[in-house]
Amino acid sequence: MRIVSPTPIRVADVANEHHLRAVFEAPSPPTLGLEEEVMLLDPGTLDLAPRAAEVLDALAPDPRFALELPASQLELIVGPVGTVREAIAELAAARLQLAGRVDGEVRMAGAGLHPFASVEGVLNRGERYDVTVDEHAQLARRQLVFAFQVHVAVRGADRALAVYNALRSFLPEVAALAANAPFHGGRDTGLASARPPVSGLLPRQGIPPVLSSWADYAYALRWVGDPARWWWELRPHPVHGTLELRVPDTQATTAGAAAIAAVAQALAVWLGERHDAGEALPIHDTWRIEENRWRASRYGVEGELRDLRTGEPVPARRRLHALVDELEPVAERLDCVPELALARRLVEVNGAMARRAAAGEPQDPRRATAWLAERFLA
Repeated sequence: MRIVSPTPIRVADVANEHHLRAVFEAPSPPTLGLEEEVMLLDPGTLDLAPRAAEVLDALAPDPRFALELPASQLELIVGPVGTVREAIAELAAARLQLAGRVDGEVRMAGAGLHPFASVEGVLNRGERYDVTVDEHAQLARRQLVFAFQVHVAVRGADRALAVYNALRSFLPEVAALAANAPFHGGRDTGLASARPPVSGLLPRQGIPPVLSSWADYAYALRWVGDPARWWWELRPHPVHGTLELRVPDTQATTAGAAAIAAVAQALAVWLGERHDAGEALPIHDTWRIEENRWRASRYGVEGELRDLRTGEPVPARRRLHALVDELEPVAERLDCVPELALARRLVEVNGAMARRAAAGEPQDPRRATAWLAERFLA
């Protein structure tokens, strides 16, 4: 979870309706940006290694890498670029660059949570980090979470807001596909992803509120006081003019990241095209979407999701395959058909399922962690 940005966002600069409209009115194709939070591991024990500041010094100056709140986390930043293929090529290069610079002193892995590390960890220090610790006390030290955030440029302003409100309904599908955190604190939680409950210890998590207008969003940002703390699983980014999907877990491989990025980009574009055709995009009650969010966290692709209109439970795999079917024509126009096809592999075996298989019988979270580290450059 991004706690700060390299250039802090000032509420006075962005939290007004005219600024937000201007950002989302600026012409842009549906470019893509990625933020991937990776864990740093001790090469001997594979436990979390609180050495992010040291690793960043070895990489500096390089805008592709940034610190986050946990001292054992580094963020890899990509974009904006035109296609998923370009984004994943840059992400793979950043992973390779990171591994090359640390030269075995630190290992890396991608998942929503570390499988066996202590549930509390070391945090980075600094004025803005300390504010987070002061406000959230011991709970801040539990935020050892690792997300894969996808930015899609959606313009103009009213169109972007309509897509945002409709995209809320699909966050559980993306979460189920990307679920990659079954272990926490050395135990199998029984969840496909335990990251949502851990993140939920802090405020402004989960399914975001409906935004009726840009004035509504501007008021909310002023009320919170710091736009960087608008931590919901989807948000209109007040500087980049993107819709930022924050729901996916970090993926073990760049192939998994490619699948999630393709779904996110195609989904946003698909909804935008439906709006352009004159369709009134549906806006569903938050509590209904929250029900599916829980099911996605608990079961991933192996459970059921409810139809948001009728309440009928439908197998998650059926819902996801149907969604990919809808997105395929859009993916052709976006030149990401091969990447979208990778999503069908995750529908059958997502990260959580692969992690449990890697843990073996009896399940050993350390074995699962070793598997993650070995897959980082796959």
